Amino acid sequence: MDELLSLATKVAQEAEVFLVSYEETPVVFEANRLKQVQTRSGMSVALRIVRHGRIGLATSTRLDDRVSLVERAVEVSQFGATARFELPSQQTYPQVNVYDPAVEAFPVERMIELGEALISRVREHTPDLLCEASVTRSVTTLRILNSRGGQAGFQRSYFGLALEGNLIRDTDVLFVGDGESSSHLIEDTATVVATVTRQLDLAKRQASVSSGHMPVIFTPQGVVSALIAPLASAFNGRVVLQGASPLGHRRGEKVFDQRLSLKDDATVAQRPRSRPCDDEGVPSRATYLISNGVVGEFLYDLQTAGLAGTQSTGNGERGSGTVLPGPSISSLVFETGEPTFEELVQEMKEGLIVEQLMGASQTNVLGGDFSGNVLLGYKVETGEIVGRVKDTVVSGNVYQALGNLVGIGRHGRWVGAVFTPALCCQKLTVGSKT
Repeated sequence: MDELLSLATKVAQEAEVFLVSYEETPVVFEANRLKQVQTRSGMSVALRIVRHGRIGLATSTRLDDRVSLVERAVEVSQFGATARFELPSQQTYPQVNVYDPAVEAFPVERMIELGEALISRVREHTPDLLCEASVTRSVTTLRILNSRGGQAGFQRSYFGLALEGNLIRDTDVLFVGDGESSSHLIEDTATVVATVTRQLDLAKRQASVSSGHMPVIFTPQGVVSALIAPLASAFNGRVVLQGASPLGHRRGEKVFDQRLSLKDDATVAQRPRSRPCDDEGVPSRATYLISNGVVGEFLYDLQTAGLAGTQSTGNGERGSGTVLPGPSISSLVFETGEPTFEELVQEMKEGLIVEQLMGASQTNVLGGDFSGNVLLGYKVETGEIVGRVKDTVVSGNVYQALGNLVGIGRHGRWVGAVFTPALCCQKLTVGSKT
């Protein structure tokens, strides 16, 4: 890396070397049986330069490809965008616990046993359930060096359990599922098993729902499947710069329910998308997107921050390492409220609970719209869950839905990169064939 950086600084005003390597082992089950165990590994190096004020990028899977990388970066820079940033010098980074050596050392045989136990425990509850499951471990190593003396590096581990099941009875198909992930080892399947068996219990009876407008409770899984995509887009600094975000000119305004607060925080320990710095070496921090209903900051990498005349929020991400950085969420955290989930249900005369909305992000995401089929949801009548709904569509606008909430649940949970409680919306549009 040092030799590559040295070569690059001879032909460019600024240079940065980004190196990422990984090893991943997914254990996959299909139709209740082990299907595949495979270990994948890889490495990529990216050279980003600023030459005559323009950005050049070249990538390779070989670190000894130094001369070619520099030549290609110089060639690309002739047509690159004008650089509006300076690379960070040496920084002080927060201590973020995102690596567990036990993940790397966890035997594949134990992973297989964990997956088999997960399926077995769920099928003890419902023997006819057809399950797909996965147990995945991975370790990623990242290093950054730049011509201003900036250098950063860290290891991040990942361990995940996931199960999806379907139950076919005549023409009825029921879908259930849950997952859990962390940067630390997960050896207890109890959380996933409890969630899936609860879903199966609630889905034993069926209920019909009329088309119209009614309150909807989104469980944590439901929040992620329906509401996160438009929010992530709206707070993306690049979308704001393009003038496509509905919130772009509303910073400091109250747009959401005053009880709603949301932050992006890559310093949360043990989360798979947390880290001490972003993919440009900018220190991680908490960024409040919504504070008591008021629009706060947007998420920026170095280039978009420079174009916007502000500072990077430490949200620069390169994906696989082969593209230029762009702003992206890390770990999203909603603040919890007062009522329990049971209390939210008890206060509802008639409405829906949505566990999973399918296809919600295929609508006008930039405008905040969402609409999707209820893959798993329940009808509520006079404060009680009376059964699972079928052939039902829920649609709305995220700004209207979160602008005046009935309530925010007291208890939250992590669903992937999002920590969220249940959210109860006043009125959404519900369509049903029945």
